[in-house]
Amino acid sequence: MPKPEKLGLTILGLETSCDETAASVVRRADDGTVTVLSSIIGTQFEQHAPFGGVVPEIAARAHVEAIDAIAAEAMRASGLSFADLDGVAATAGPGLVGGVMVGLAFGKAVALARDVPLVAVNHLEGHAVSARLGADIPYPFLLLLVSGGHCQLLEVAGVGACTRLGTTIDDAAGEAFDKIAKSLGLPYPGGPALEKLATTGDPSKFELPRALLGRKDCDFSFSGLKTAAARQAEKITDEQSRADLAAAVQAAIARQLSERTERAMKLYKTSHPDQPLRFVVAGGVAANGAVKAALRKNCDDNGFSFDAPPLVYCTDNAAMIALAGAERLALGLFDDLDAVARPRWPLDEAAALSNPSNSFGRKGAKA
Repeated sequence: MPKPEKLGLTILGLETSCDETAASVVRRADDGTVTVLSSIIGTQFEQHAPFGGVVPEIAARAHVEAIDAIAAEAMRASGLSFADLDGVAATAGPGLVGGVMVGLAFGKAVALARDVPLVAVNHLEGHAVSARLGADIPYPFLLLLVSGGHCQLLEVAGVGACTRLGTTIDDAAGEAFDKIAKSLGLPYPGGPALEKLATTGDPSKFELPRALLGRKDCDFSFSGLKTAAARQAEKITDEQSRADLAAAVQAAIARQLSERTERAMKLYKTSHPDQPLRFVVAGGVAANGAVKAALRKNCDDNGFSFDAPPLVYCTDNAAMIALAGAERLALGLFDDLDAVARPRWPLDEAAALSNPSNSFGRKGAKA
């Protein structure tokens, strides 16, 4: 008997760009409705904790050991078989290239074995659509992508259509959270631990530097804050001072994100005079309560709606990769099996090439 007609697209997503091995099955209906059928995330906290951060070689080996079981569990939890898939989407960059290669190679194997299209997904595009996993958010919107490795403000006009308004010229906000947490002796992952410690602190007890005050653009810088906080941490001898410094760091990061977002909102309102004003924050730092509160105030003050992914989809996950792949596949966009893993892959490649935020490296233009 012929199979019943499928409604929309069912995609297996794979994410291995850093220290999470993740797989997810997502169904995107023809009307754009999204259903996450499964989302499995394997963490590597125990492997990296002794080093206070992610070790690329350890991460790559852990992905190799885990990917088979994680993908199998995602398929089992979805209630489907590989024969039910319309395509497979895998992160192809940016990220730790050893890990990216693992997930991309697994995705190629599934695509080849099941004769379905492969979509090589930009990890950042996955974050860009992650809020759409929990709500109907039409394009266009203004996006703050803020995570451990990335900090950017972008206009998102549609699938793969991103225009950069601002980016970090050195460290990302999430990296600053993690590195300062390490200076304070907090366990890995540092961002959530610092947020918890900050709840009992007074941010006014420490004066920390404010970056790029002479500039009126939307770029970020967290390197100076990271260095200053680390030096302050060396002098601390009591628990209350640790909490106060954590609170000061959190307030400083939230303030800078808020200030740059305010500028981007004014630019966005000028360039989109007749369109609804939508703001989305995505990435791991979007889970931070103080950051989220500051950004909500930005939206209230400037007439923007506010959306963020459900907490489970703020950090790296494969559901966002599957959705990004489904949206591309719905437009007839897919990749050949010779798609390469890319350690660097800016969302707005034209801006990264014409106006790089920092110097080119051997691996290409940075975001």
